[in-house]
Amino acid sequence: MKLEKPVLLLILFLLFALPVAEAAENTAPPEPDFEIKAKAALLMETNSGKIIWEKNSREKLYPASLTKIMSLLLVMEHLAAGTVSLEDQVLVSARASSMGGSEIFLSEGDVVSLENLLIGMAVGSANDAAVAVAEYVAGSVEGFVELMNEKARSLGMEQTHFCNPHGLHDPDHYSSAHDVMLMSLALLEYPQIHQWATIWMDEHFLQGQIRSGEVFLSNTNRMIVDYYGCDGLKTGFTREAGNGISATALRGKTRLLAVVMGSDTEKDRYDTARALLDYGFNNFKSVPVIKKGTEVVRLPVDKGYPPEVSVIAAKNLGLLLPQGAAEEYEKEVRLLDFELPLQQHQKVGELIARYGDGEKAVVDLLVQEEVRRASIMTMFKRLLYRWLRFGR
Repeated sequence: MKLEKPVLLLILFLLFALPVAEAAENTAPPEPDFEIKAKAALLMETNSGKIIWEKNSREKLYPASLTKIMSLLLVMEHLAAGTVSLEDQVLVSARASSMGGSEIFLSEGDVVSLENLLIGMAVGSANDAAVAVAEYVAGSVEGFVELMNEKARSLGMEQTHFCNPHGLHDPDHYSSAHDVMLMSLALLEYPQIHQWATIWMDEHFLQGQIRSGEVFLSNTNRMIVDYYGCDGLKTGFTREAGNGISATALRGKTRLLAVVMGSDTEKDRYDTARALLDYGFNNFKSVPVIKKGTEVVRLPVDKGYPPEVSVIAAKNLGLLLPQGAAEEYEKEVRLLDFELPLQQHQKVGELIARYGDGEKAVVDLLVQEEVRRASIMTMFKRLLYRWLRFGR
């Protein structure tokens, strides 16, 4: 049978078009082929909270100075609460000055601002600064360590136990790549940390402020200068722990976090972190849905005081999608039944973002302020006001 020319052209078009259509739909990223030179590693995207890749992420390992992520987090929370200030002047104790290891050469009796101590921790991984900060914030190192372990439990860090605020070796001081991820995420909620963590060098740090004269401060994380978008977060090393890093980078709307623990050398930890981040940026993108603290709805509370309350997102929310995927999604707000009174930041619902048939992201919705039960007199006044308005 002889085919007409238009029919033949149509058949040829379909034969060549079908594989193209199939390829367009197949946006799944390729399997990673990088080499992981570490005992444990993890890659995740911060807005969605999705783990992209992991290896031995819940194995208990020594965190070394990755410990200081938790120490910095606790101080940031105290700063946000107003119980301490960056301008506070901290008196350095004998205990702090005798720490050794990575340090900013503090002497007993030195008085240094809290901000400079935090810079010393974030940039130079200073153990003496970590102890001085712990003693100032909690009254003692032991009290600060209690706060560290309490915070770890509240974050769901199930493979972690802290014995000190700096990470010098203790056999009962341990964590995991997954837990380092959790405390890193919490610290990333404070943008100030990027300003400190990206200081590369200060040749005259603390000049004229400490007895040793000054400090040549240099950043322990070289990725902030040789990896595009890297703006933190913390490195760690002891002989027992090996080399580790919690590295974060932002490109466009996508922020990734790579945690590496137990590498034999500095080069291995950096190579592994770069490989993880490269894989993430090459194959995925983040689509932000809502920022932490953004109002989603105004919730009427008929018998409450105030009579309505702002409902906000508990954290940043985003969708993790393959590169090249369309960025269209649907949002749904689900409110829960509740009884008065409502505590500040009590959960009253969820915001759900859906992409296609599979990808879904959820964030808790919280009341921004406390809502008490309205008094009988308040209820009467409201009823009277409504009746008068209805009469008009």
